Formats: sequence, structure tokens, C-alpha cells
Amino acid sequence: MRYINQHRILASLLPLTLGLLLLAALPAASQPAVEQARAWIKAGENLEQIDQSTWRELLTDEQYDILWEKGTERAYTGELLDNKRDGVYVTAGCRIPVFDSRHKYDSGTGWPSFWTVFEDDNIRLEDDYSWFGRRRVEVLSACGEHLGHVFPDGPEPTGKRYCINSLALEFVPREEWQAEQSRRTD
Repeated sequence: MRYINQHRILASLLPLTLGLLLLAALPAASQPAVEQARAWIKAGENLEQIDQSTWRELLTDEQYDILWEKGTERAYTGELLDNKRDGVYVTAGCRIPVFDSRHKYDSGTGWPSFWTVFEDDNIRLEDDYSWFGRRRVEVLSACGEHLGHVFPDGPEPTGKRYCINSLALEFVPREEWQAEQSRRTD
């Protein structure tokens, strides 16, 4: 009798065990996709072919929420808010250069702010009515990552304030950026 009960317990655990084994195998199955995505990011190519499940594996949960779910980090919490070093800001996912430290300023809003972009072709702007139906202009990278918003209250010469989530960016010191660009052109 005791043997039968143990057998029933083991038999009832079999589907659960198989399910857990299948789940454990899934990340391993996606490793080639992750490695391919890393190669594309490094080369700056085929970024549009990276699917959302791969982005989830490449980014932290917070980065994914901001870049792909259009989230916003709390004001005054971003690591790059007070960064004063000389360099280039690239997107956290696609590593597209979007801002230069020479264009960064303290807007007093709690998010890193810039008065112009690195290159116009590296971003695109879209109307956003998600904030209580009011129009804002969303800033997206060329590969579709949500970075933040742009407002018409910035300093001269542009009068623009690109208000950007720290988690959407990575800072690259200028010397490192220049060396990386030299390697790409060689």
C-alpha cells in the first residue's frame, strides 16, 4: 500500500518535472540567437532582426521596460544624471550613438537632458498622446528603442530639451569611442 502511494506521487510529479526540464532547455535553445544579436549589435548591422525575446535576454528588466515598453524611470534616480565626463552616449540596446556630452546640460528636471542629438539619422521623433491625452514628442533610436521625450523649452541654439532616461543610455568615454570608431573603419 505504501509503495502504491509513493508510485502515485511520483507519477503525479512526472508532468511537472518534464515541464521544468523543458523550461530549463529554452534559454539554452535561444543562446545562438543571443550570440547572433550581440554580433549584429557590435557590427551595427541587422538590428531590426533582433526579436523581443532576445532583447529580454540582452537587457535588464528595467532597461527592457524603458526601451521597448516605453517606461520612464523616476526623476533624480538615473546614474547618468550627474555624469560630467567627456564622451558619447549610445543606446543601451542597439548601441547607436545618440548624444554627445558636449550637448548635455542640467535642466533641473531629474533626467539627463541634451539640447541636440549626435546625428539626426540616429533618432526619430513620433507624436505621443499616452500622457493624459496631451501631445508629447517621443524620442526613439533608429532601431526603435524608446529613449525619452523632447520638449520646446531647451537652451539656444536649438531651444530643445531632449529629456532622456538614464537606463536607455550607456556612456562611452571619448577616447574609447574614438578607438572603437577607428577599429570599425580599419
